[in-house]
Amino acid sequence: MEAKTILIADDEQDILELLEYALKKEGYTVYKAADGKETVKLAHKVKPDIVLLDIMMPHKDGIEVCRELRNDPNFENTIIIILTARGEEYSEVAGFDAGADDYVTKPVKLRSLVRRLEALLRRGQKNTPDALNIPPFVIDREKYMVTLEEDPIQLPRKEFELLYLLASNKNKVVTRDRIFEGIWGKDVIVVDRTIDVHIRRLRKKIGKEHIQTVKGVGYKFVATE
Repeated sequence: MEAKTILIADDEQDILELLEYALKKEGYTVYKAADGKETVKLAHKVKPDIVLLDIMMPHKDGIEVCRELRNDPNFENTIIIILTARGEEYSEVAGFDAGADDYVTKPVKLRSLVRRLEALLRRGQKNTPDALNIPPFVIDREKYMVTLEEDPIQLPRKEFELLYLLASNKNKVVTRDRIFEGIWGKDVIVVDRTIDVHIRRLRKKIGKEHIQTVKGVGYKFVATE
């Protein structure tokens, strides 16, 4: 795998040093930041492939930083992982709602973190050259681009992958289990509401009529052609 750049943001120096040591051993180029403002500034400077964000940081918390980066087109394909000591469901949902790709709870299990990073990078490198042309959409997996009636729509990585999965099975029900496995993978544990958060955000951007809920089963992308 080509060497990747990761930006770690945490106000606890011992955690920064531990993660830096472990990830450098795995071949990553590592940058560190100790607060939210420094994280945003450094992200614009180094353009990392991955950002690992603690929630509780000075100046700007991790949720604010995640949302700010996701609103910048330069970071639409950057992998963002929320790192926090909190175990409450609401903080996980808030992270995904801000556009995070994954969620890791402290104390960090280093081997598990490395596997998650590798899985996220592999999914980001899938080669699917043909775009889905489903009027009024064109969904290009190779370029990570969505257009609706020729107008571009900016989607974070997980929302794009979710839309692509549903659209590639147009007019068919995709179960929640299949969505979890296809988008987050078997090794990633997320709360059940995570899918609902992403579906809600997608509907706001592409229109409610294109994604139907099949109660107790999953979701269906409805083609209008």
